[in-house]
Amino acid sequence: MSTPLRREGLDKLTGRERYVDDLDLAGCLWGMTVRSPAARGRIREVRFGDGVDWSEFVVVDFRDIPGPNEIRLIELDQPVLAADRVRHIHEPVVLVAHSSRTMCRRAIEQIEIVVDPEPAVFDFRVEPRAEQVQHDSDNVLSRISINKGDIEAALARADHVVEGVYETGAQEHVYLETQGMAAWLDGDVVVIQGSMQCPFYVLNALMHALGRDASGVRVVQSSTGGGFGGKEDFPSNLAIHTALLALKAGRAVKMIYDRAEDMAATTKRHPSRVRHRTGVMSDGRLVAQDIEVLLDAGAYATLSSVVLSRGIIHAGGPYACDNVRICVRAVLTNSVPFGAFRGFGAPQTQFALERHMDVIAQRLGLDPVEIRRRNLICDGQSTATGQVINDGTDRVALLDLAVAESKFVEKKAAHVSFHAGSAYCRRGLGLATFMHGGGFTGSGEDTLKAKLHVGGCRDGSIEVLSAITEIGQGTKTIFASIVAERLGVDASVVTIATPDTARVPNSCPTVASRSAMVVGRLLERACDDLRARLGLTPEDRGERVQEAIREWHVLHPGEALLGKAEYERPPNIAWDEKTYRGDAYGAFAWGTYVAEVEVDLRTCACRVLSFHAVQEVGRVLNRTLATGQIQGGVVQAIGWALMEDCVWEQGAMKNTQFTNYIIPTTLDVPPISVTFLETPYAFGGGGAKGLGELPMDGPAPAILNAVADAVGIEPVSIPLTPEQLLELLSHDDAT
Repeated sequence: MSTPLRREGLDKLTGRERYVDDLDLAGCLWGMTVRSPAARGRIREVRFGDGVDWSEFVVVDFRDIPGPNEIRLIELDQPVLAADRVRHIHEPVVLVAHSSRTMCRRAIEQIEIVVDPEPAVFDFRVEPRAEQVQHDSDNVLSRISINKGDIEAALARADHVVEGVYETGAQEHVYLETQGMAAWLDGDVVVIQGSMQCPFYVLNALMHALGRDASGVRVVQSSTGGGFGGKEDFPSNLAIHTALLALKAGRAVKMIYDRAEDMAATTKRHPSRVRHRTGVMSDGRLVAQDIEVLLDAGAYATLSSVVLSRGIIHAGGPYACDNVRICVRAVLTNSVPFGAFRGFGAPQTQFALERHMDVIAQRLGLDPVEIRRRNLICDGQSTATGQVINDGTDRVALLDLAVAESKFVEKKAAHVSFHAGSAYCRRGLGLATFMHGGGFTGSGEDTLKAKLHVGGCRDGSIEVLSAITEIGQGTKTIFASIVAERLGVDASVVTIATPDTARVPNSCPTVASRSAMVVGRLLERACDDLRARLGLTPEDRGERVQEAIREWHVLHPGEALLGKAEYERPPNIAWDEKTYRGDAYGAFAWGTYVAEVEVDLRTCACRVLSFHAVQEVGRVLNRTLATGQIQGGVVQAIGWALMEDCVWEQGAMKNTQFTNYIIPTTLDVPPISVTFLETPYAFGGGGAKGLGELPMDGPAPAILNAVADAVGIEPVSIPLTPEQLLELLSHDDAT
């Protein structure tokens, strides 16, 4: 496939792209939120100060919600606005709107939420006391287990049993554009336009809370400045808030968070603790994997159960092992809720596994490359869920290519010489092998039945009607390329409709690396259906298709010409939700990443010197976009591994500015080499597998393995900040 220019690139480059804050809405009010000052407790009173004239404001609380006071997602546990009690600091209680942002800010300072405190939980790793229990008997929101083989017998016969505990911290999404929504009334219809990944999630949440059916609500995506999962679930909250203010005001309302509020009040990556007990033979062959995973869900369920689901499936990694036991739990605390984030649970569990693989190699005196080579899954072998892998990918070749391209052996030798000549700096190499399933887990795609339409327009052009959103990943360009290839037309005659729930079918959310793989395949089938409706054959392409479209409209004036497709499960795919056995994903993408680091022993600063990413993602549809996705994911993961430290106080994030929440700058980004191996997937759009989440999985363990190689310690948690590295080195010196 050719590599066309990125469709939305010029508008973004020139500043013509219009985001929600750029919308010019006549008579628009500004909305803001008054939040809980306490982590847990009963609301005794809401006090309105006399510093403003309240007759000038629109004020909304839980009594103004037309429908149930619930945010509809997986569970119905999270209120739209707290009514009688709060479960985390920054929980929304009251909304205000005014024509002046300054007056809004003044007003929220005049509202006091008085809370009688109750015992709260802030450490998800500690069993709650009786007075801290808020769900069932132990605050466990969700638990899942996987069992394969006989784990106890395998551990008993293993030559070695290696144990380890690994922890990962939260992470802020740091999208360029903060959360924002606008709402207004079009007759009796509530219209929401804003920054989001999943318009139909927002639609469903609005219908539930407003007590309306789909005819009374319309949701339109604005140009969206990044998401990374942060605009998957949270936009439903903000959309309902904005709609409530607009309904009460009878005027348009905008709610645009500033950066500090966005960082304080929105979801983050789930913190985790993972325990490994691994049975291994003296030659490094895995015979047993016994794994326990614990996630901090925060105060409400959000998407924690499905984050946990993906985490458990990836916890065993890309290795063949006949005896596996994985038990995972997500627990409720009184922290701000955690939610969707690029990788969706897999980065946490694969960080632990890949760090542990290096620990095993160290204990057995084996090379970390060799121990992976001996255990990587081969076609015909099965994963922890019993899914037999037969995709034709040579995962050992992937590993060997990464080792060769990174000059792993040569650099190891060079580091010895470097250390001899440097008193303060140490260099090391680390690698990680990993996988990522594309699309929804298990039967998720089959249950949701995504739909997509392709319209043939009167002038012979073609329009893609889909709920998949462009959030910076290049969907518009990819979809146009898929249509162009399928129908033989030029990509310039293909337009991508704005995701608008009043106009496009429900293609399900823009998540889970499913846009090109799953929905791209629907796009191909919809193109085939369009051609069939025109009475054409697959051999009819290009101008013949466009001519037929024009002729059809002459014969059917005023009618819509639509090719349609609905998700169909690929053959030979089976999943048992109760036992967590079977085919977890239609296809996995695979990767091996190598990091080279330098540690300054004086400052304990760690710098990534070079990074090599080798991955198999099916067919690469657009090499420029694919490379950018990999490089962007690596940079995001460097931040998670080394510097993005969320500082918590009473379950709330304290460092909510870029002066104290440190993210990678250009000076922290090494040269990132990206190499693709291609094994086209028959049921992916254009042969593609999932791509966007994969690069979040491998960098953190590769980097920490490199640090371990450089300074001879065993770091077990991230972010590995200079302060934490200093503590590890000091402890190592003391012992």
